[in-house]
Parts: sequence; structure tokens; C-alpha cells
Amino acid sequence: MKRSTLYYLFALAGLIITWIFNAQYLIQGGSVEPAAFFGAAMLTPLTTAITLDVYWSAIVFSIWMLTDAKEKAIPLRWLYIVICFCIGLAIALPLYLGIREQRKEKACSGTNLAGMTTPV
Repeated sequence: MKRSTLYYLFALAGLIITWIFNAQYLIQGGSVEPAAFFGAAMLTPLTTAITLDVYWSAIVFSIWMLTDAKEKAIPLRWLYIVICFCIGLAIALPLYLGIREQRKEKACSGTNLAGMTTPV
């Protein structure tokens, strides 16, 4: 299995696993209104620590990804930040790594991103 495929599977798993719980929160009357959402996310010291850990990681990922995507000419780099903060780091990080790895795999195989063989 290609590494990019593995990252895409991780992104899909991150979407499914996290949104099972997000859906439960919303079905039980939870809100995405910032005061209500962060109030629930920081209800106990443990949930506060987890929330701050994830958001800090998301900020660090965003800074690294913007620099990395620019260096590697990966388009739509702002989309990963939107995905990260609106859907989840568990999706955005492996999705970006999958795109990054796929570009590397295509470059190593002699195939450009349009699927055409490049002369050597």
C-alpha cells in the first residue's frame, strides 16, 4: 500500500471517529456557538487540557503546513486550515500528508501531476 493511501485512510478514519462524537454532542443539544462550544469543551480540567492540546497542535500544524506547502508548491494551502479548524485536525493533518506524499510519489515515478510521463 502506498503511503499516501495510508494517510488518506487515516483522514477518513479521523473524520468518522471524531464526528461520531460530534454528532452525539449536537443531537444532545450541543451548540457550535463559540461560548457554548468552548464552555462544554473546557468543562473540566481534563477536557480543558485536551482541548488546549488539540488547538495548540492545530496552530503549530497550520504554521508548518503553510510554509511546507509554499516550498512544495502545493495549491489550496488555506483549505487545510479551514478543514483543520472547522472539521478537525484528525482529518486535516493526514489529508495534507496524503497530498504531500502523493506529489512525492508521482515525482519519483516520473509521472507529472496530470498523469503524463515526463522525459528523463
